[in-house]
Amino acid sequence: MNRPYNMKYNFAGRGKSPDLLPMWVADMDFAAPPCVVQAMEEHARLGVYGYAEPDAAFFDTVESWFARRHGWAVSRDGMTLTPGVVTALYVAIRAFTRKGDGVLIQQPVYHPFGFAIHDTRRTPIVNELHYENGAYSINFDDFEEKARRAKLFILCSPHNPVGRVWTRDELTRMGEICLRHNVTIVADEIWQDLVHAPHKNISFATLSPELADITLTTTAPSKTFNLAGFQLAMMITSNEALHRAFKQTFNDSGLFQPSLAGLVSCRAAYTQGEPWLAALLEKLAANVRTLDKFLQKNIPAIKLVQPQGTYMAWLDCHNLCAEKNIAPDDLDAHFTENAKLWLSNGQSFGAGGQGFMRMNLACPTETLAEALRRLEGVI
Repeated sequence: MNRPYNMKYNFAGRGKSPDLLPMWVADMDFAAPPCVVQAMEEHARLGVYGYAEPDAAFFDTVESWFARRHGWAVSRDGMTLTPGVVTALYVAIRAFTRKGDGVLIQQPVYHPFGFAIHDTRRTPIVNELHYENGAYSINFDDFEEKARRAKLFILCSPHNPVGRVWTRDELTRMGEICLRHNVTIVADEIWQDLVHAPHKNISFATLSPELADITLTTTAPSKTFNLAGFQLAMMITSNEALHRAFKQTFNDSGLFQPSLAGLVSCRAAYTQGEPWLAALLEKLAANVRTLDKFLQKNIPAIKLVQPQGTYMAWLDCHNLCAEKNIAPDDLDAHFTENAKLWLSNGQSFGAGGQGFMRMNLACPTETLAEALRRLEGVI
């Protein structure tokens, strides 16, 4: 398939060999839902691609999606449309902190969290997730100690890359700590629709009115329906003062009208895309099972951290490093040179990421089969 401008397959632009199988960046190898394709084709035939603004029908659709799927009563009055979740993070950091202020994150975590903190010249404060017996948890004593020095907490829920879907108790405990120490919360919930049964996503702002009042939530249809190139996300809060401060900083950045393609694709997906999403979740669960079974049988030195959400597999390669005498710093090269697989290096996700690799499982059966064949190259 010809993939013009596709970052995932841009081998030359990223200094990679074209014989690698790219399973790194978090977008899918599945076509978007037919309803989105049809809506985009209809708008393309209009031949007029001017400035765009959301109408009442767009907001009706978005509000209905969150109510229906997440039991979350969002309001258009507290919603700002942004080009993406990462843009929203940068804006939020600038809106609610000053240079030098502490911003709390839980590593290993999506690396743009750290980029946004460093680029805006704030101070990263890391509550490293606790990893034991193949599972992740939160060190709440450390979280509270770190929260004392923070102005802002960026929550990743569900968590990328470790795949945790936080429980109501875990979310509530983090929220109560932030309340005690006057820490504003930005919840990145872009993976909220991609949760594996029996786990269930809990939108942070639904926990209590008190926690909703200190929270801004950023999310998007992009991960759910493979629409990242259309550049549309939402920042949502029920607190008027937080909304006003975010909106002002957003406007100060020269950001105004949303993407036409983003509006069209989002409304189509949120209106008609649920059957496609149901099928996707079944496929992702099957891919997780296939990978886990393969590793246990063929490469037990690599352990899959069982994902509760997302379509990323977090691979514990510590035993592989020990058995093959591979330095953790050389793990990425080992996968590219010996397995011809282009994965995400766990070290890029910060503290606790060394010795792990992240693998994208949002792919067809034949792609996964080829990846598994290549995985044997690591041994």
